[in-house]
Amino acid sequence: MSAISTVLLGSLSSGDHVIAQRGLYGATLALLADLAQRWGVEVTHVSGHDVEEMRAALRPNTKLLYLETIGNPTTRIADLPGLFAVAREHGVMSVVDNTFATPVPCRPIEHGADVVVHSTSKYIGGHGDALGGIAVFADRERHRRIRDYSCQLGATAAPIPAWLALRGLRTLSLRVQRQCDNAKLLAERLSADPAVTAVHHPSLESHPDRELAVRLLDGGAGGGVLALDLAGGREAGRVFTDALRLALAAVSLGDVKTLVSHPAGTSHRQLDERRLEAVGIEPGTVRIAVGIEHPEDLWADVRQALHKVH
Repeated sequence: MSAISTVLLGSLSSGDHVIAQRGLYGATLALLADLAQRWGVEVTHVSGHDVEEMRAALRPNTKLLYLETIGNPTTRIADLPGLFAVAREHGVMSVVDNTFATPVPCRPIEHGADVVVHSTSKYIGGHGDALGGIAVFADRERHRRIRDYSCQLGATAAPIPAWLALRGLRTLSLRVQRQCDNAKLLAERLSADPAVTAVHHPSLESHPDRELAVRLLDGGAGGGVLALDLAGGREAGRVFTDALRLALAAVSLGDVKTLVSHPAGTSHRQLDERRLEAVGIEPGTVRIAVGIEHPEDLWADVRQALHKVH
């Protein structure tokens, strides 16, 4: 959040307009709401999938476009090339949170992004033992200006978390490839289970953004996070997560260990069913941030937990 805050605060002024994806990380949405309330920054939310919707949202004072490569927990993929092209055409700065995708399958600057942010607490650190964030810039002058602003804010990484993030980079490609492969296997097998009404992972042909995933994510990888909707609603989600033995019930992601969360009962528990539906989350949605365990061990754990909700 220090990286995100530094980029937004260092780029926006009172009266500016931001176009932001609707289903962003909750703390990012809270920051944008605070900027709107206290700074007079106008914010318009869009789906992130429709170029014409973004064109319609543009204003003379539009300063910044903010997206996430892969949405949480719905795994919807933003149309980065299309939206970045519109932003560039109108002189709008593009910022994208690439935490869920990682730089292994997707490097948004290659698709036209001006700034890319990552939570290094997740895949880059990779071991669930450090907090941090980074911002990567396509333009050297913008980097210098916002870096100077970060010094004023005091948004500086502590030495040990910074070292742990650098350590994590050494194995990033190996870990992410295994996590993507494991997630794909789970998604395919879960799709055949009668207790599951839907599986959300960009590797599946049924995913609404499958074509975009093939174009944006190297090799058509779907990332290491998937979501499934259980027929039994909130209670099924609770029973499933409680029944897991190998995977850990936790709200983070990007760890070498598989982490599972029930958004309606944890990260999005403050939302009623109507508001959950508006952001694409079912009461029985479960998010699985897949680790690097043996895929058959993972499947055995998931399968035995599913048997508890049948």
